[in-house]
Amino acid sequence: MSQPIRENTDTPQGLAFAVTAYVLWGFLPLYMKLVAHIPAAEVVAHRVLWSVPVAGLLLVVLKRTKDLRLALQNPKTLAMGCVTAALISVNWGIYVWSIASGHALDAALGYYINPLFSIALGAILLRERLMPSQFAAIALAAAAVLVLTLEAGRLPWAAVGLTLSWGFYAFFKKMLPVGPNQGFMLEVLILTPPALGYSLYLAANGAANFAGFDMALLMGCGVVTAVPLIIYANGAKLLRLSTIGILQYIAPTMIFLVAVFVFGEEFGRARMIAFPMIWLALVVYSIPLIRQMRTQPKPAP
Repeated sequence: MSQPIRENTDTPQGLAFAVTAYVLWGFLPLYMKLVAHIPAAEVVAHRVLWSVPVAGLLLVVLKRTKDLRLALQNPKTLAMGCVTAALISVNWGIYVWSIASGHALDAALGYYINPLFSIALGAILLRERLMPSQFAAIALAAAAVLVLTLEAGRLPWAAVGLTLSWGFYAFFKKMLPVGPNQGFMLEVLILTPPALGYSLYLAANGAANFAGFDMALLMGCGVVTAVPLIIYANGAKLLRLSTIGILQYIAPTMIFLVAVFVFGEEFGRARMIAFPMIWLALVVYSIPLIRQMRTQPKPAP
């Protein structure tokens, strides 16, 4: 049932998968803006429901349905799947709300902070030793959040929520003892009963938006959700966590550009201070990792 443990090295296939996934996520706000008039909970429910046939078809093509059945029969795997499913559903909900309500810049901020949060997770949960530059990067990120908090009089909850939910999702996803494609299918199957129940409740009360062009958009949520997440899951298994952390900059940078130049969100004084602090933190964090990657011996073919 458990997957063989891979050597903790980077592979070209993993790099290609990860870059593709992050670019697709960078364009995702454009699609989510099309469903901005639909409540976030309903969008998330359809993201779950229409991901099932996409992920299921992939498993049938790859002939890996047996692995999924074994996962569903394994209490430990099922419990871990419930954890990752809960985290990804929370992440989706916050993200959809952020785009729809004009807080795409907060979404970008949350995903910028996430690599630094992953460092903190490693130090706290895995007792990894931090380099001075990593301490400095985390301090800069915390200071940036403080700037935004003081300016607005409250925490940037969307950014913090996205950071926490995705950071813990990536952490526990690495521990899920099943292949990446089966793992994603497991997650959406776990989420299907509540998603279907909520959708039926809306339909029974005449509050569903599943009609006309909205029907096509909601069904399309399955493709735009499942495809990049499956690609990411495959890449994450073939890359070091530090490499994934660096590649994470792609998506928030694209989200940032879309928010400012397409959605026209205001880039006010606090953000003019906070975002450069985050960018500087990421530079400080990345320099030693890039040096380490350059000196890393290439794995034998």
